[in-house]
Amino acid sequence: MRIVPISLPTPFYIGPVNVYLIAEDPITLIDTGPKTKEAIEALQDGLRKAGFRVSDIRRIVLTHSHEDHCGLAHSLRDQAKDAEVLIHDWETGHRAARLEYEENRALLTRAGLPENEIEWMRRMYDSVRRYADSFEDHEYNSLHDNGTLEFASGTLEVIHTPGHTPGSCSFLREADRTIIAGDCVLKRITPNPILSPDPIDKTRRFPSLAEYQVSLARLRALAPTLVYGGHGDAVHDFEELFNRYVRAMRERQAQVIKLLPKSGATAWEIAQTLFPDTDDVHRFLAVSEAVAHLDLAQSEGKIAVELSNGKEIYRPLSAK
Repeated sequence: MRIVPISLPTPFYIGPVNVYLIAEDPITLIDTGPKTKEAIEALQDGLRKAGFRVSDIRRIVLTHSHEDHCGLAHSLRDQAKDAEVLIHDWETGHRAARLEYEENRALLTRAGLPENEIEWMRRMYDSVRRYADSFEDHEYNSLHDNGTLEFASGTLEVIHTPGHTPGSCSFLREADRTIIAGDCVLKRITPNPILSPDPIDKTRRFPSLAEYQVSLARLRALAPTLVYGGHGDAVHDFEELFNRYVRAMRERQAQVIKLLPKSGATAWEIAQTLFPDTDDVHRFLAVSEAVAHLDLAQSEGKIAVELSNGKEIYRPLSAK
């Protein structure tokens, strides 16, 4: 199976995004890049170098639906004469190139964000919408855990790897244990566990970091020889990266717990202490990280949480 990585520019702080051409019948593109002139030109150039055009694409598969990964999906589908689009059902909110505003607003309020900060984040994400077009429900098909993507020369197994987002998926070529992992695995940085409503019960928060740890362990059990990530270089030593991730998460959790005063604090207050100089989208990412580590520590019995005036207050267990 011929897997062709193609790097595309993005307007986001993360830098270029990797998309992957599966140059086998049916011609498949895994992730698309954002909806920008620069990205589509780079994609066309990458396809051309591999001997293909956009019109040759028969299937578009999305690891997840953040704008840098899904933005061109709709226009590519149309250019390729109704290529099939596949994504996990748990990606509904981002798939529509928008936040599920009321649900996310409730989560941000519980995390302790003031009203003006929530409104700022809403406006910020409104501006990001232009980098992706939404899909109607009838315009895509669903990816399912342990399902397969069939090709003339073999298959890719679908592995649901939630954490970065609830519906994030990876794809395994079992013959040589190659995995295309999207933002589940990044060589240089630890993926952010994005604050999201739970896809089963949208009044609750998705336990992103706990789920992410399970996903990493699941990939580790596959003993991958090569992992293609959503950004940066491929990973040839997953065991080393896995251990580095685990160590980084333990260190961050210990740091978060240490920051909790006896009187308690909200996730927003912890985020501001952890990342005092954040701006732009980093402010949302900062609170996502704080919430994720506080949730995990609370689920492990290391800290306590209570709801006060609609906000979650986390306290060290020794607090009276």
